[in-house]
Amino acid sequence: MRPQRLASAIALVGLVLAGCDSETSAKLETPAQKASYGIGLNMGKSLAQEGLADLDSTAVAQGIDDALGKKDQKLTDEELMEAFAYLQTRAEERMVEMNKEAVSAGKKFLEENAKREGVKTTESGLQYEVIKESDGAQPGPDDVVTVHYEGTLTDGTVFDSSIKRGTPIDLPVGGVIPGWVEGLQLMHVGEKYKLYIPSELAYGEQSPSPLIPANSVLVFDLELLGIKDEKGGATPPPEAVEEAIEAAKE
Repeated sequence: MRPQRLASAIALVGLVLAGCDSETSAKLETPAQKASYGIGLNMGKSLAQEGLADLDSTAVAQGIDDALGKKDQKLTDEELMEAFAYLQTRAEERMVEMNKEAVSAGKKFLEENAKREGVKTTESGLQYEVIKESDGAQPGPDDVVTVHYEGTLTDGTVFDSSIKRGTPIDLPVGGVIPGWVEGLQLMHVGEKYKLYIPSELAYGEQSPSPLIPANSVLVFDLELLGIKDEKGGATPPPEAVEEAIEAAKE
């Protein structure tokens, strides 16, 4: 956990637990009370994920009560800083261990996946399966392509999907993660691939989303719908051209 995230988490816990009495349940009647509970619930889940599930909610509430009541604080600033430093160090150690576990799990997954029939592995370590073949054009690194995709973790958890949104996207081949840059240039318009992208060809330790843990192997169902021309049009797959020709004859 980064220092600012830990500080924010602690501050938010304070806000969430402000005015709470550990002996009684809070009322959840007004919109403000319900929203307060929702904030607390989400914050608690976040803290548990960050390895801070053992924070003492009663002590947090006491600190808030003392501050709001303008009472003398029960710990010195030095004692508080020492406690915060301990939490920070523990969180960092936990993150290092989680990263190691993720790397190990990803390596094992790819080793087993490479043994499956139909899975090909490139020199970089990218793995892919051809789900649907086509003899359409292939994009280059400077092209803009139109694609449909769904991204999942190795356990099947979906973290992003243009397919579910029902809207394909245009993107520059050279402006995406390395695994996509390589994978797209292997594809022909009209083809569907399944990409298995090692973490070093994806986001590595710098995940762009809380839905993607650091060092995750990413799996993408990817369909190349077209290559954009200079006028903004897309090159359709060969079968679409053939259908259009047949339709014109009729």
